[in-house]
Parts: sequence; structure tokens; C-alpha cells
Amino acid sequence: MKKFFFLLVITFGILFLTNITWIVINLYYWATVGIDIILSGSEAGLFENIYYSLYFKWIIFADILWIISLIIFMLQRKHFKTDPTQHFLKYNPINSPRICVTIAAYNEQDSIEQTVKDFIKHRHVKSIIVVDNKSTDDTALLAEKCGAKVIRQDKNRGFAHSYAIGLKEALKTDTNIIATAEADGTNNAYDLDKMIPYLSNCDMVVGTRQVQIFTQKGNQNSIMHVWGNYLLGKLIQFKYFSLHHFGIINLTDVGCLFRIIKKESLEKLSDQFIDQKTGDAIGGSAFPLYLTMRSIEKDLRIVEIPLTFNKRLGESKTRSDKKISGIKYGLIFLKFILRY
Repeated sequence: MKKFFFLLVITFGILFLTNITWIVINLYYWATVGIDIILSGSEAGLFENIYYSLYFKWIIFADILWIISLIIFMLQRKHFKTDPTQHFLKYNPINSPRICVTIAAYNEQDSIEQTVKDFIKHRHVKSIIVVDNKSTDDTALLAEKCGAKVIRQDKNRGFAHSYAIGLKEALKTDTNIIATAEADGTNNAYDLDKMIPYLSNCDMVVGTRQVQIFTQKGNQNSIMHVWGNYLLGKLIQFKYFSLHHFGIINLTDVGCLFRIIKKESLEKLSDQFIDQKTGDAIGGSAFPLYLTMRSIEKDLRIVEIPLTFNKRLGESKTRSDKKISGIKYGLIFLKFILRY
């Protein structure tokens, strides 16, 4: 089924470009030669060249074949993830939320203090773990000063590895909810209050930064980020498509790291973060995406809700706020969705 999905997406891209190219060529033909043909009274020749060409017939044939393949894919998903004990309504409230917040940081001295203070004063947050990714500034010292437990990496092992270490450490704490958040001040601790109630019906609550009135002006959500995250989210929905209710998840923001998950649910994923052969973290810069997809694979129940999103403090280390870097990370995410 994964290969079928891969072929559907790749052939869709090829057919989309082919159809657009064919339309553009024919529009150009109409604008240049077509008018002269009509004026000369030879409209039949025009329509013969445009609509009944050999290329047009093959394009239509390929389009129909793709649509048939899509229908087959959808029908094969009729009973995909429809177990009533796992994929339908459940109610299991958390009466005494105790949250451990995990944060990965690299040279975030401009923001880490405010971030830790914001979360540590929240009434349900019992501990904060900051994984310092071999920062060359005072990030680790400031985090410790504010009351966070700091894990210092011996070298820069990357974004995903830091969160993998942090989440494993969080499982050792006396808490029942684990949260992941950014170190750059873009997330607000008060959003935890709107996230926690949803855990009564699911295992993980994921944030989306797509609602404009919840975002601070000047944030990193450019038009490219908004549409890129949205389209990639819909691609994941298609990958895990279920004919029942059109899918088991609704996603609009695949790159949002701010989320909470029940501790017992995270334990099902704890051995899935590090590649046992290489020792490297799985996902890389696409770790939020990997965490979502792996949770779906493990039959965890996920819901996405709109959260607030601030302008970042300090400079972005990934430069994902720049157009070229944004495209690069978008392609990394796309490749991960297709290959995983």
C-alpha cells in the first residue's frame, strides 16, 4: 500500500505538470495561430489541432487511468483503522494533570529564559527538561538558573536527537503528560489549558499555527509556510486515508512542534526515536512530522487544535524563515512523507 501511495503521488505530480504544459501550449497556439485560422474560416482545422491531437488522447487516457487507480486506493481503505475500540469515541479524562515540558535548544540565550519562566509558572507544569545541543552561548546556564533540568549534549547531534533524549528523560518523571515546545519563545504556556481537555478523548494533541488571529504580527509563518504546511498535512491525510469519515486525522500544520501526549501513549513510541543500527535520531528536521506519523502507525488517537504563535526571539538557527531554506525544508518533509 505504501508503494501504491508513492506511485499515486509521483504520477499525480507528473500528470499535473503535463496537463498544465499542454494547456499553456494550446493557449499560446490559440492566441497566435488560432485567431488567423478562425478569420480564414478554417475553424475545423483549429479544433482538429487542439482537441483531437495524439498528445491530447494520451493525456486524457493517463488522467482516466490515474483516477481509476485513485478509486481503487480509496476502496482498499474502506476498513482502514476502523476498530471501534481504538478509532472511535473514547472518554478517559485526566483528573490531575502533571506536565513535563521538553525543550531542545541551541544558542537560544535570547529566548530560553523567557520560555522556561513562562512554562514553569503554569500550574500544571511540574518539571521542565532542556536538552542543550552543545550551545556556544549561555543557553544552558540561563535554563538552569530558571529552574529547568538541563541535559548537556557532548556534541551537536541535531534537532531530532535532542528531542529524542528529552522525551526519554521525561518518561522518568512523576508526571502523566509530556509536552514538547520550542525554545525560541514562539509558544505560550497558557495554551496548555486549552490542550489538556482534549486528552480526555485522544492520546496526543497537536497544535496548528494556521489561524491568523492567533498569531503575532511578524512571526515566521509566511504565505509559503502556511500553504506548504497545509498541503503537506493534506498529503499525510491522504496517506492514512480511511473511507470512513475521510480519514482518521485532520492536519493543517505538519511542522508545529508544540504538542502534548499522555505518558502511557508516549511509552509506546519510546523505542522509535533512535535508529538502533546507526544511533542517529529518526526524522531529523522533520521530527514533528515523524512523531505525528509514527503515532498514527501505532494507532494513537490524535487531534489538531489552533494555538497561539509569537514572533520568535533571537535569530533562527535553521534559517527556515528564509524562502530558499523554507523550500529546502519543505522538500525534506515531502521526501519523508513519501519514503516513510
